[in-house]
Amino acid sequence: MVPHLVTALNGPLHDLEKKILEATPAIERWFRLEWQEHTPPFYCSVDLRNAGFKLAPVDTNLFPGGFNNLATEMLPLSVQAAMAAIEKYCPDAKNLLLIPENHTRNMFYLQNVARMIKIFRQTGLNVRLGSLSAEVTEPVTIDLPDGEQLILEPLERSANGRRLGLKNFDPCTIVLNNDLSAGIPAILEELNEQTLLPPLHAGWALRRKSNHFAAYDEVVKKFAKMVDIDPWMLNPFFLKVKDVNFHERTGEDALAAAVDTILAKIRKKYKEYGIKEKPFVIVKADAGTYGMGVMTVHNSDEVRDLNRKQRNKMSVIKDGVEVRDVIVQEGVYTFEQVHESVAEPVVYMIDRYVVGGFYRFHEDRGVDENLNAPGMHFVPLAFAQQHAVPDMRAKPGTAAPNRFYMYGVVARLALLAASLELERTDPNPEIY
Repeated sequence: MVPHLVTALNGPLHDLEKKILEATPAIERWFRLEWQEHTPPFYCSVDLRNAGFKLAPVDTNLFPGGFNNLATEMLPLSVQAAMAAIEKYCPDAKNLLLIPENHTRNMFYLQNVARMIKIFRQTGLNVRLGSLSAEVTEPVTIDLPDGEQLILEPLERSANGRRLGLKNFDPCTIVLNNDLSAGIPAILEELNEQTLLPPLHAGWALRRKSNHFAAYDEVVKKFAKMVDIDPWMLNPFFLKVKDVNFHERTGEDALAAAVDTILAKIRKKYKEYGIKEKPFVIVKADAGTYGMGVMTVHNSDEVRDLNRKQRNKMSVIKDGVEVRDVIVQEGVYTFEQVHESVAEPVVYMIDRYVVGGFYRFHEDRGVDENLNAPGMHFVPLAFAQQHAVPDMRAKPGTAAPNRFYMYGVVARLALLAASLELERTDPNPEIY
């Protein structure tokens, strides 16, 4: 499926696509060298926005929950990448414990869990599901719409307290698909003998988007210098604002000032490149996911004039966690369309490999709005061989494989930023 792109990649992105394609050997070598220095997260998904004059990541998720949206022909690639990832941590792995989110009624999410089990089983592992929910005290069977079944089991610590598993199941590796928004459960702490992937500090209990985008800033500057482009083409401006309370209206002035600062920087860039669009920013919680605690803002007065409903929406994220810190991020338009609806590409990676992706699209949202909201749909994006290999002879902006290659490059920049972020926020860094 080749998406309809309203802009036909006009403007500076033509130049960007051309430069990235010409620099492909240098880019791939650069990534190889970076991965010798840094360990990629176990898995990751990146939300991209393609404005035609800019292609940038706006969110990086270290607990991706949409493997069921990937094209089935991408499964072999996912299995291969998962093998490479697991071998790093546990070369003789036999048993793998997967810990999903607690929301067991969300069938879309559970189909993602089923797809992950399928991927891990095809790497030759015994895979079982352990639940963090206090309500799961004995095995629970869940029927999926396609006739498959999932069995959720209660987690158990070993007699010596150093290992985590299930009844009669001792895993070498534990894969978390639970983003720990509500905090770190005691049962996951101090596991000295097993590898937890991703590590606990990757969860939203400790992780902050501002740390991620600060690392991304560094990565993009290095990359842009090598490819000879303006880093802004791949990078949204952002600022962190601390101690905002939407209910009590504290921190409002600092938030409004940050909005003004970012809008001024965007205006300057738009003027430099002759872009006629109206600048906007996205205000979002510094921690958390599921598209909660996110709003589009066109001027700072909108932050001061929020009504009660908007304040309520901004003040709490997943699992009822209160928002205290936010980031103000440059809004990146998306001019991609699927079925005549606004769309954005989401790229999936396991270890350092792009294993596929999909378009998230929303019939009721505009080109400047968050698409991660109830009512969204997904169309698989096959990063199959013919898509991954760029066509060097094609005119800029005309070949889908070239665009998909660009998506993969920018997503891997975000992946590299995530690895730097995890290194820097590790509470127990290894001393070499």
